[in-house]
Amino acid sequence: MKVLVTGSAGHLGEALVRTLRQAGQETIGLDIKPSPFTDIVGSVADQDCIARCMADVHTVYHAATLHKPHIVTHSMQDFVETNIQGTLALLQQAVASRVRAFVFTSTTSVFGDALRPPADQPAAWVTETVTPIPKNIYGVTKTAAEELCQLFYRRHGLANVVLRTSRFFPEEDDDKARRDAYRDDNAKTNELLFRRVELEDVVSAHLQAAKYAVSIGFGRYIISATTPFEPADLTELRTDAPAVLRRYFPDYEAVYRARGWQMFPAIDRVYVNDAARTDLRWQPRYDFAHVLRCLKAGDDPQSPIARAVGSKGYHAVTFADGPYPVE
Repeated sequence: MKVLVTGSAGHLGEALVRTLRQAGQETIGLDIKPSPFTDIVGSVADQDCIARCMADVHTVYHAATLHKPHIVTHSMQDFVETNIQGTLALLQQAVASRVRAFVFTSTTSVFGDALRPPADQPAAWVTETVTPIPKNIYGVTKTAAEELCQLFYRRHGLANVVLRTSRFFPEEDDDKARRDAYRDDNAKTNELLFRRVELEDVVSAHLQAAKYAVSIGFGRYIISATTPFEPADLTELRTDAPAVLRRYFPDYEAVYRARGWQMFPAIDRVYVNDAARTDLRWQPRYDFAHVLRCLKAGDDPQSPIARAVGSKGYHAVTFADGPYPVE
């Protein structure tokens, strides 16, 4: 039996194909772009293409998507066709082909404006119970695709696990003010405290989701690095994040100072991965503590798979200011 990985030319898709093939799993990579990890070049919205891909497939990892960097360069209709119609086509064929498990890569961007509490309020403690309030076409279409996954479980019994991944891209931040204020490795290390996850941990979450999909039936899970923070920290995180961090890692400032780094002055949300660690038996390895240990030892904190995949960029062209144009 085979597995299908959509979006195989992307960061996560390539990482999944690499990992599955290294484990001896027969894997089909599908993408609209040719790549060493793409076996079939085609669109997830193409029914005939999907039917060819799905023969003898027992697990689908659906990572193909238009995402935030494409909002300015692609139309809303493009987002609907790829993120909604493409997911629908895959789900329909998965049912027809008697696929055992369907793992859908979603995003914490579905939470949207639910992640921005007023300035005088504590930081948001973001679990699966938070109601999404999408703020752009990316969030809207990913939310709709999640609902399609749930519908196909309820109507057809297709085991579905939705993984709301936080940031794992290696490219620099789209926020110019942040790029100007912080080195890229500094900013990404800070984000591991509350809104980032390492690529290897994203891959392992997908493998665990496929393993437990049938027993779960349908579930949505936040996939982010394990935060050291607790709900009692949320008020102070909004006003003095460095002070909170000192309580957990008293030596972090010396490590940062040696590199000319700084902690963000405030944090407005914290993603919580407790449900994924419990239900999926997921054991993420990369967090702020890991990076701190590596910095002290002079080691590279990146995972081997992240180093192998590298940075792909988002577009075929280079933009004058930032990794991609912003709305």
